[in-house]
Order: sequence, then C-alpha cells, then structure tokens
Amino acid sequence: MRLHRRTITFATLVIPTIAILSAFQTTPGTARAEPSRASDKQLNDRRLGKLRTTDDSEFPMRRVSIADDWPARRNEIRTRILVSAGLHPLPQRSPLNSIIHGRVEREDYTVERVIFESFPGHYVSGSLYRPKSSAGSKLPAVLNPHGHWVNGRFQDHGLELVRSEINSGAERFEVGGRHLIQARCVQLARMGCIAFVYDMEGYADNIQLINHWLEPRRDAADKSGYLLFSPQAELRGQTLFGLQTWNSIRALDFICALDDVDTNRIGITGESGGGTQSMILAAIDDRVAAAMPAVMVSTGMQGGCTCENASYLRINQGNVDIAAAIAPRPLGLICADDWTKDFETKGHPDLKLLYAMLRRPDKYEAHFHLEFPHNYNSVNRHHMYSFMNRHLKLGLPEPIVERDFVPLDVATEASVWTAMHPKPIGNNIGEAHERKLTAEWTKATDAALKDMSEADRLRVIAEGLTTFLGRLPTEVGSVKWEQTSEIGVGDSLMMTGTLNVTDHGERLPALLIYPKWKWNRQIVVWIGDAGKKSTLSSGAPNSWIADLVSKGYAVASLDMFGQGEFIGEGGNAVEFTRIISQNNGNEPYRKAACYTFGFNPPLIAQRVHDVMSLVEFLRHEQHKRKVECIHLVAIGEQAGAIGLLARFALGDRIEKAAVNINGFNFKYVDRLDHPMFLPGILRYGGIDALWELNRPLGIAKSDSPAAACSVIHKN
Repeated sequence: MRLHRRTITFATLVIPTIAILSAFQTTPGTARAEPSRASDKQLNDRRLGKLRTTDDSEFPMRRVSIADDWPARRNEIRTRILVSAGLHPLPQRSPLNSIIHGRVEREDYTVERVIFESFPGHYVSGSLYRPKSSAGSKLPAVLNPHGHWVNGRFQDHGLELVRSEINSGAERFEVGGRHLIQARCVQLARMGCIAFVYDMEGYADNIQLINHWLEPRRDAADKSGYLLFSPQAELRGQTLFGLQTWNSIRALDFICALDDVDTNRIGITGESGGGTQSMILAAIDDRVAAAMPAVMVSTGMQGGCTCENASYLRINQGNVDIAAAIAPRPLGLICADDWTKDFETKGHPDLKLLYAMLRRPDKYEAHFHLEFPHNYNSVNRHHMYSFMNRHLKLGLPEPIVERDFVPLDVATEASVWTAMHPKPIGNNIGEAHERKLTAEWTKATDAALKDMSEADRLRVIAEGLTTFLGRLPTEVGSVKWEQTSEIGVGDSLMMTGTLNVTDHGERLPALLIYPKWKWNRQIVVWIGDAGKKSTLSSGAPNSWIADLVSKGYAVASLDMFGQGEFIGEGGNAVEFTRIISQNNGNEPYRKAACYTFGFNPPLIAQRVHDVMSLVEFLRHEQHKRKVECIHLVAIGEQAGAIGLLARFALGDRIEKAAVNINGFNFKYVDRLDHPMFLPGILRYGGIDALWELNRPLGIAKSDSPAAACSVIHKN
C-alpha cells in the first residue's frame, strides 16, 4: 500500500534529522576505517548454512487453520507443481494419435498394447487391461504408473525372491509375486475396472530417451531444441519430471477418450516413483477421483530420481502437502520399512486433521506395514483393492482376494513394438530426439500463451514469477535494525547496520544515507552489482547519491546475499552459486539442477527477498509516520534484472523505479551455478516479460545512474 504524502513545512524538514537519530541509533557509533561496513564479524545468516536436500532435510506439512483457507493453499501447491514441471501454462495438447493393438485374451479379462504421442513424435507405451463382462456399460478406470523396478512394466522378481516373500507373508502366489505390476492390473480388471499401466521414461518400451541423466549437460544457446538437463532446457523449465508428469496427463486424456470409461470414476495408484506420479497427477488434475500412492509420501526423503524432482517443487511444500492437494477427494497411503516408516507420527496426523476439518474423515486412510521393506506386495495391494472398491463405487463384497493368473509374455504379448509397429530408431531416439522433443514442448507452450487473452497471459506469467520468488512482501515478517556506526560526511549522515530478518534467519548489511537537514521524506532504495559499495566513492557518497541527497532524498542500500560483506574483503559479489555436491563435497558440480533448486531458492530469488526485506523495514511501524515514498533504482548487469523482479514483487510499495540492465539477457546464462540462473524464466519471455509486467506499475529504462536519478527527482 502506498504511503500517504504529507505537506512539507520548514519544521518537518529540520526536525526529522533528530527523529532519525533516535529511531535508528541504538548505540552511538564512531567513524570507522570503512564507513560502509556493517559488521566486523561473520554474518549469522541462515542461508550460509547447509543446503536443503532430498535426503537429509525435513519437510513437514504446512497446515491451514480453518477449512476456508484450504482452497487457496491447495491452489498454491498445485501452481507450484505446474510451474516446476514446466507445465504452467499447460502446453497446447496435440493429437494423441493413439494405437491399440495386439489384443490378448484371458479367461475373464483382455490385455491390449497401447502407443500414443504425448508430444508429436514422443511415444508413451503401455498395457490396457479390460474386464470381459462389461456388457457395453461405462466402467471405472485406474491408472498405474510404476516405480523404479529394473524392467518397469515387464518386471519379473524371479522365483528365488518371490518364494522368500511368500515365506514372509508378503505374497500369496508365485506368479503374482513375480509379476507384481501385472498382478494389480489383472485384479483391477477382474473387479470391473479398466486398468492402464504405462511406461515411465526409460523403462520397458519407453526407449527414446536413453539415459536418466544425473549430471548437468552443456548445450548451445542458439538452438531451437535443447538437451534435457542443460542450462538452456532448465531455463525453460523443461525437465524429465515435467515430461513424465505430462505423460501422465496425456495418459489420463487417453483413458478419458475411451468409449467404455466412466470419466467420473478414475483412480490412480503407483509405488515409489509411481507413487510420486500418483500424488502429482491427483494434485494437478481434478479428473482423478481417488489416489493411492504407495511407499512414497513422508516428511523425509522426497524422491531420489530426476523424474521425481524439479526446480521449485519442494520449496514451501513437501510430499505430504503434495499428497494433501487431492483433498477433499479420497486419498489412501501405504507405508513400509523405508523412508515412510515415521509417517504415522510425522505427516499422518496432519492429513487426518485436514480431512476431519474438511468434514471428510472417511475419505482418508493410511496403512502401516513396517514388517516389510520398500514394496507394493500382496498385503498392500489388497488395501488398494478395498480403497478403489469403496471410492470408485464398485459394490463388490469384501475382502477382495487376488487369484492366480497367466502372466504376459514380454516379447509376444506385452511389448508394443512389433513388425507392424516398429520401435523408434535413428533421429527418433537419443540426443536428436531430445532436441525435437524440447522444441515441440516450447512450441506447444508458446501456442498456449498466444491463445490466451492479454490479461490471462500476464496473469499466468505473474503466477510463474511469484512461484519463482517463493516469498511475498507480506511474508517478510519482522525486520529489526542493529546499528553499527554513524558518521557525517559533507551534507550526508551515513549510518551502517544490519537488518535482522527474524522470521527467516537472514541478516543483511545495510547503509542508510540521509540529508543532514532538508529531508523530503522520500527514500531511494539503490541496488547495484557491488552491493552497498555501489553508492560510495572513497568512503563517501558518490556523485549520483550526493545529487539525490542534495535534493532532499535519503538513500538506502544493502549487500544482498552473496555480495559485499557476505564474501569478505576484496570482492563485490560471488561468481558462482552453490550446487548440491557429491562425494562429501569433493565433486561440487555433478548433480542436476533439480537436486539444488528443487529445495533451495535460486540466488537471484534470494536477492529479491533481500530487497523486499529492506523495503519492508523502511515501511515498518517506527518509520511509516516519516517515510512518504519509497523509490527503487537498480543499476548493473545483475542488479538490473533483480530490480525488475523486485519492482514486480513489491508493486505499489514502490513509487518510482528506474532500472539499467546493462545488456543482460537470461538467454546467455550458460551454467547452473551462474548467479543469475533462474529456472523457467525463458518459458515466460525472459527479460522482455519482466519489462512488460512492470510497465503498468511504472518503470523507466535508464542508460546511466545519472539518468536514473533524474527519473526519481523529476516532477
């Protein structure tokens, strides 16, 4: 909210100097060797600690206090998933061009082979199970994404393992235990459901992407399509997780298009990585009526594969939040002796409370079989059958018990690739295919944005940027000033200190420069590539700052995270942002972007947080009777883009803004540890989109600091 102006009189021009001293100064300071330095000690900023990771961090559910708050929180979770998946907006859907062939007859069910295109030329393959006794009626359907079994849909545990599991009580039959993915699809078909199990990327018949890359990959900036895991693909939000999620959406499209499917009764269940896709699809697509993710949801490990992680996905949320986003639709969970073993006390109570608050306690259940390791065994499959029976309204008597069956032969009955339907080769696999795939992805996203009204397009871009930043000005919380020094230099009064952003554990070295006499009650927040030193020359305000002060303006500057006092003497700012390391930190640049930025904000977002904190401090209770306007100047190759993001985020908290980006373009950010790496930004138009969003708010392009100053003090 904009602060109201007051009439300036001689008294109000002189008296504020005394008020400023009492408001800011906690202990009288003395001149220092470096007047801009806020502290001689190492900054105790939480962000200097260990990075959050999927393996050794806790992700408790963020509760809502009343039921009326749930729709907004649910939408926040949903938006974050879609943004992180590169599916915000949802790409324009292309024809599935689905092929159903190779029908296999069994006594009471049939199995057919399915191929469809999620993007043009990118194939999703699977097996479609149908009951024989449908008699032309509409049937419920269950999607079955699978976990990271070595052979995926074709998995065969082998005789030795299954006999061990039968002895432990985990399985009943050798065939069902060996072919556990087939087992659940067969049983669902026998229960009267259409069951579709589709290949995850890189498994079974899904052969177009050869590797699940863990490492970043280099790629040129001037191609129309990019290699996944390269900075250029990441800058567009194009990831393996996003592709797998899009495949699930298109699998749902495929199921809904079948004449014999009741689109109001569609469930989804999967184990481990398939559990990830189950909770993700249920969260983002209301066509899913009920979901049962197995051995995945916990407050601990959040997913180990690149197909389960993406930048931004688990910032301000974790898997319990994601699973909860289906509420109040039915949700069932299965836990085992793995990372889900503590779920009964960590996560489960929160979900019970949520469903009770939504007055749907019967729509949530969880089952804890810690006597078994990571699994989707017969014991847990039976929980799923009962869950689907009730929530898809099958009306079957319970208990529902699996029966033995004849498994599919992989080569002659399960594989979708045959002489009539040959598998992809040549440019339809490997790197050539990746480039075509990402080019089609970009084309489909651009088409979706183009088809929107101008207002909707800008709204979608604003939602994406807000998700990137991960913090609103209203979420900054308390910001306290700890003064270090005060010194008079010419017509200026310079005060240094630290902003303590208490709710977030952040500490920001800051510099405040006030006119000694005629202050006009306006403050210019000045950010530059060298931090608060950008305002100084030889320890005194530089010519641009002195000009503003002479015209009655105060100036506030700071070292954003990774600038100035954060890196010590002799430097202006970090050249590399931290990346999750391997091998006890000895291999710091060997992990895909999702393992760092899926859990930690990009550096550029953290710096925007710092600008928010400074502005909120200036608007704080002890200043709001004094400050009438806050302006923003951002000068520099990095500071300019940060200023554009901050001006967008702060809205009418800023009166005037002047920015010089010094030729910067996100397009040329060519490494994941670049300080300006902002995943997904090119999907929305990059730097041009930032100018476009800010135009209605009021912003000026300034080719020099002097020009920026003239914008501020121009009537």
